[in-house]
Amino acid sequence: MATDDEAYLEYVDRVLPSLRRVAYLLCQDWHRADDLVQGALERVYLHWGKAAQAREPIAYARTVLVRVFLAEQRTAWTRRVVLLDRPPDVAGVASPDVAERLVLTDALRDLPPRQRAVLVLRFYCDLSVEQTAETLHCSQGTVKSQAARGLDKLREALTENNAATASRS
Repeated sequence: MATDDEAYLEYVDRVLPSLRRVAYLLCQDWHRADDLVQGALERVYLHWGKAAQAREPIAYARTVLVRVFLAEQRTAWTRRVVLLDRPPDVAGVASPDVAERLVLTDALRDLPPRQRAVLVLRFYCDLSVEQTAETLHCSQGTVKSQAARGLDKLREALTENNAATASRS
């Protein structure tokens, strides 16, 4: 039993940073991301025999993480996080990369959970359509349509932001 626990702890050390980043992209809150990761790792531990035998251990944990996130979104009560930890507007010019990243994360947060999960898996985790469909237990067509709709909404948000920025200049 001790060797299983040691193997699990090594596994957690290896996958934890990646899982935290994916969880943050899904929920846009570091504290909630930590809760999601903890819930996912608890489930992985309960099924450690299956997880240890997985061909791609990080993919197994990521799949569990996304399912935990989506299951939480389906409940009658879901947390809506209002980010108040943004730096205040200050005089001066912010780096364009930082400003664009903030706009992108805002737009990502406004997407429905399923579209957000598809975009994070496809473009951040660099999964194929087939791998994303397998992770989300849906068809490849659903992945394609959700990705297209999500990208359209992101483009729209970025276009609106660029127009608003141009009008202020």
